[in-house]
Amino acid sequence: MDLATTISDGDSNGRDVGDDPTPRQQAVLDAALSLIVDPKAALTMSSVARAASCSKESLYKWFGDRDGLLTATVKWQAAKVRGRPLKRGELDREKLAESLERFASDWLTVLSGETSVALNRLAIGEAAGGGGRSLGRIVLQNGPVAMGRRLTPLLELGREAGLLAFDDAGEAFRDFFGLVVRDVQIRLLLGDRHVAMSPSDLRGGAIRATRHFLALYGPDQRPDGPISENPTNTGKE
Repeated sequence: MDLATTISDGDSNGRDVGDDPTPRQQAVLDAALSLIVDPKAALTMSSVARAASCSKESLYKWFGDRDGLLTATVKWQAAKVRGRPLKRGELDREKLAESLERFASDWLTVLSGETSVALNRLAIGEAAGGGGRSLGRIVLQNGPVAMGRRLTPLLELGREAGLLAFDDAGEAFRDFFGLVVRDVQIRLLLGDRHVAMSPSDLRGGAIRATRHFLALYGPDQRPDGPISENPTNTGKE
């Protein structure tokens, strides 16, 4: 199994614009993201059409409706989180750690970016305001849930190779999520400007999260057991 293909797949319901947009569609999605970041802008099909210099007819043809456009936009943003291509039989501890670190670093970079912060604030605002808006569901399904689908094959390969020990891949992913994100996202959403988000900070956070995850879910550990006080160094610090 080629993990590069597995972790780059989009929604399991099939391919759509958000999975593999054309350059013209990418420009539209970038225009939508720019409107999300702009606190004075309203995200409508008309506003996106103006910002992207395209017709509303094209938007409806490509995305169907506002929810379809939002889904493709969130997927386009989430596609920036990648993984190291791996195949069954070539995985060892170093390669597992490297792939987890890259995934975590990309994830932190995307989450801490101005666009993701604005997108999550908009989703929270729409959920709080009611009115039938579904951006919260779209962000959840194509953000954290999709990240879980992308990373699960790597975790299962790690278990198959005897590098990880867990009973529930979903639970293992949620623990990895917590180790990677910690309180960073909520602090950014609340406007904390003192969160350290330099490239070295992000890289360091990814390395720490991976080291702790491997200590927690290593073959000699169980998810409900104690974490080793001296986790094996991955050699990345």
